[in-house]
Amino acid sequence: MHAPQLEHVCDLHVELADIREMGRGRAGQRRIIPIIGGTVSGKAISGRILSVGADWQTLFDGGLAELDTRYAMETDDGAVIEIINYGLRHGPPEVMARVAAGEDVDPAQYYMRTHARLETGDPRYAWVNRTLFVGTGGRQRNAVNIALYAVR
Repeated sequence: MHAPQLEHVCDLHVELADIREMGRGRAGQRRIIPIIGGTVSGKAISGRILSVGADWQTLFDGGLAELDTRYAMETDDGAVIEIINYGLRHGPPEVMARVAAGEDVDPAQYYMRTHARLETGDPRYAWVNRTLFVGTGGRQRNAVNIALYAVR
């Protein structure tokens, strides 16, 4: 057995609408953040984020944010690829307060990691249906940036 390798696939710049607070649910504070667009750039996949989908988040006591997103991208050559991205974000309370306030905070100061499932019916991108993906990210005031890697 050998350790898996990571291969950079693309960078996602996901534009977000305002947060819709839902109130406290069974596990923590619930909120929905609509996804309204963005860009996809990389050697393997490039295009745009479609204005469909959202991030359904749970904020737990202690500062952990559970990220649960579903949205889609359209490649420059016309393929539509769905992405389901699940992740966690946490860090020191003072850093996370700055992130929550919309400040640009260096993502190295907190933890934001995801695992993603991509799916398409376009035969040119059928490889995404058979590949595991992981990502590392950072939150901005109205966007999220994620570097997406294929696990090889």
